[in-house]
Amino acid sequence: MMFDVDIEQFWKDDALAHKDNCFYEGPQIAFGIRMSDECVYAELGEDGHPWAPEAWARRIDLNRRYNDRAEKIVGRRLLLEKHPPEDAQFPYVKRIGEVFGGIYHYHNNTEWLEGAIEDEAALDLLLSQVERLDYRGFMLPHNWESEKRRIYETYGLKPQASRSIRGPVTLAASIYGVERLLFLLSDEPELSARFSRAIAHAALQMALVMDEEAGVTPGTNPGYSFNDDNCCLLSPDLYELFGYPVLKTLFEHYSPGENDPRYQHSDSAMGHLLPILGRLRLTGVNFGPTVLTPEIRKYLPRARIDGCISPMTFMRNNRDRLVAETRRDCADGLAYGGLNITTAGSINNGSSLESMRLMMGVIQQCGRRR
Repeated sequence: MMFDVDIEQFWKDDALAHKDNCFYEGPQIAFGIRMSDECVYAELGEDGHPWAPEAWARRIDLNRRYNDRAEKIVGRRLLLEKHPPEDAQFPYVKRIGEVFGGIYHYHNNTEWLEGAIEDEAALDLLLSQVERLDYRGFMLPHNWESEKRRIYETYGLKPQASRSIRGPVTLAASIYGVERLLFLLSDEPELSARFSRAIAHAALQMALVMDEEAGVTPGTNPGYSFNDDNCCLLSPDLYELFGYPVLKTLFEHYSPGENDPRYQHSDSAMGHLLPILGRLRLTGVNFGPTVLTPEIRKYLPRARIDGCISPMTFMRNNRDRLVAETRRDCADGLAYGGLNITTAGSINNGSSLESMRLMMGVIQQCGRRR
């Protein structure tokens, strides 16, 4: 089949499709792909490291040239072409991995969190420190107040609230090690539960500090999200013990309302945890490419599903597979509602604008409500 696309009509219909958390029964299924900065290198034939920081001047040049191509191929300029002035950047605020003694560093052009806790005694000592930590004093640098005032007076900008963290299992695996964490959860349920409570406590205290700095409250700025690829490593019983309480604590504080955002990203084979996640009433999810819409809908009837397309299919520009997966998701979106067609995980360098246009054509032909 040929999948040409009426670009102007596509974007008009897509604007409607995203209403009501993508449950609006407009002309066609919602499309969520807007590409990412890392895609510029393969598309433009430029050298670079997609996951490493890029100098702002080069980033803007790459994004502008990429957008010139995107405008011709898909009818939209997709990537940012401006950045705030250098002196409008707030000082570094410490992150949750550092609360637990970890260090963020770049290795092979990718940021990693690495911990140094090697046994239960060290973990016990660390948790005692986390439980009594002065979070404001720990997080904010000595020049915070003067810089915050200067930036607000010059640019009218306030710090951002904290509404997302690395998920509890992924965080703990980075801090304590995957194997040690699994043995801990299996052999030491009391210490494991304390570890879980410490993560929830730290995330909540850090968010409260930044609420005050940003001048917001859960009522004026509701919502919270987790990025927890490693949750797939736990059985339902172990996840119930360790992961679930963290999400429950943060959602109860920041997302108590029926429609308040409650989001989980886990691009892994974590379908066995769906019954537990269903109790959290998630309003948005992005799971692995083996966790498909019909199964998700059994447990999360009102969550927006941000895509089931394999990132590898998109990155390899495999036309046949891309058509098949997009058609599958169009059918599921029409049957179950609330589907936003995109990748089950990151959009990687190599994913082409021509492949994006192909998906648009499939949606326009196969994802319309007759």
